[in-house]
Amino acid sequence: MRLREQIADFIVDETGIIDSDMFVLVAAGAILSVAVFAFVKSGVKQLDQDRGYQLEAQQKITTF
Repeated sequence: MRLREQIADFIVDETGIIDSDMFVLVAAGAILSVAVFAFVKSGVKQLDQDRGYQLEAQQKITTF
């Protein structure tokens, strides 16, 4: 087989091609992952701020 024929066969052959369904599923998974990451990040930030306020409100012992 010549190279041109091999390329033509490769383009026409559909085995191994990622079809549109798989593309949509991967894209949805990526978007969902980013959304979950943003949600968790904001929650952790809020917990960090709450813990900081709690530590500032406590009395500090400066003597032994």
